[in-house]
Amino acid sequence: MSEPRIVIIDDNVTNLLLMKALAQAATGVVARTYDNPLPALAACQHDGADLIVVDFMMPHMDGLEFIRQVRTSALCADVPIVMVTAAGQAELRRQALEAGATDFLTKPLDATEMKLRTRNLLALRVAQNQLRDRAAQLADEVRAATAALRDGERELVARLCRAAEFRDPETGGHIQRMARYSQLIARRLGLDASTQEQLLVAAPLHDIGKIATPDHILLKPGRLTDDEMVMMRQHAEVGARILADSKMPEIRMGCDIAAGHHERWDGAGYPLGLAAEAIPLVARIVAVADVFDALTSVRPYKAAWPLAQAREHIAAGIGSHFDPRCAQAFLDAWDEVLAIRAAHPD
Repeated sequence: MSEPRIVIIDDNVTNLLLMKALAQAATGVVARTYDNPLPALAACQHDGADLIVVDFMMPHMDGLEFIRQVRTSALCADVPIVMVTAAGQAELRRQALEAGATDFLTKPLDATEMKLRTRNLLALRVAQNQLRDRAAQLADEVRAATAALRDGERELVARLCRAAEFRDPETGGHIQRMARYSQLIARRLGLDASTQEQLLVAAPLHDIGKIATPDHILLKPGRLTDDEMVMMRQHAEVGARILADSKMPEIRMGCDIAAGHHERWDGAGYPLGLAAEAIPLVARIVAVADVFDALTSVRPYKAAWPLAQAREHIAAGIGSHFDPRCAQAFLDAWDEVLAIRAAHPD
């Protein structure tokens, strides 16, 4: 911690020398002295101070105006300020307190009083500075610990997604693209940055329930039978059960996504047949992103669709399969969609 700064302002040079000597004797600090309040004000506003002693009667600017102006500086908003006044000036002292004065000294100066007030006020200021610095240090430590915890939580989410990838024919490229498409839609809808970031992390959990889907169904190259389709569709409910009741916001969001990304705006989806805004917004967002990327990706049971055909499919599903706002936000960001696709190939 740097040495405390004491600033003394008085147009009388003899008084300046006396107060400087008394302050140094009381605190061990060599005060900075000014016989003109204007450069003193500029110095305080630029460098701050830990204790200011200012005379009332001065040319250019009296002590009251000095206090008013120095208090407007963030560096001096709570610095102890002692005003030096003549005896019997009760109204002046009231005005000084209103302006922001902390304490007073009376002319002629009493040496013992000057030393005691200077020592006590500076000690209080130093203690305040130490408390502030400690609070800032603790805040930094809390931020670092919180960031480390969040990193650990997001690593856990990423590893859950990686575990699912080992069983799912969908590639890591699909996971990255649909997550970024989802984030893009969220941004275009005006969702806050925190929600966008959480969605980027949570969206890849949409098919986590496929861990429980048998390989002969999950990897089947041809069309699924009705019974197989029933088993395949169970992955939405299974995913929700896997992710349920988490304290982590990304996993809670992932639970909503896993449960709802196969619901449809018109209520014809699964597993619950929810419609419109009864479907969580994040699930409605991911539905658009997931369908588009699934259509434009190779699967064991199909070839990739051309981009234009997939775009037309999304547009045709507005108001039936897809939330109109989510689908339109996706289509309106087409250049960004293409950039994401190019940046994350299979």
